Amino acid sequence: MTELNSTFTDKTSNKHHLVEALQEERSAVWSLYCQIAKLKPFASTAHIRPMLSEFSQLLIDYISLGHFGIYEHLLVEKQHQISVLSYAERIYPAFSSITASAVSFSDAYDDGRRNFKTDNLAQDLSALGERLAERMELEDHLCSMLLH
Repeated sequence: MTELNSTFTDKTSNKHHLVEALQEERSAVWSLYCQIAKLKPFASTAHIRPMLSEFSQLLIDYISLGHFGIYEHLLVEKQHQISVLSYAERIYPAFSSITASAVSFSDAYDDGRRNFKTDNLAQDLSALGERLAERMELEDHLCSMLLH
C-alpha cells in the first residue's frame, strides 16, 4: 500500500513539475518577446541579433516542453480522465501548427543565418505573438485539466 501511495505521489509531483517548468519557460519567452518588441523599428541588426538568437533558443525550449513534455505525459499516463485526453486530441492540430510557426520563426531569425534581415521582423513577431497567445490559452486549459 505504501508503494502505491509513493507511486501516486511521484506521478502527481511530476505533473506539477511539468506545469511549473512550462510556466517558467513561457514567462521567460514572453518577457524576451516583449523586450524585443519594444525595440521597433528594427533598424540595427547588430543590436537585435543576439536577442533574437537567445529568443529563438528559449522559444524552441518552451515549444518542445509543451509539445513533448505535456503531451508525452498525457499519452504515457493513461489514467487521465477521458475528457482530458479528448481535449488534448482536439487541440493537437492547433498545438502542432503553432509549434511549426515557432520553429519557422526560429529558423528565419536565429543568429546562425548569414542573410539575416529585419525587413519583415515586425510582422513576423506580431504574427508569432498572436500564435503564442493562442497556444498559452490552450496550454492553460490543458494544464488546468491535467492538475484536477
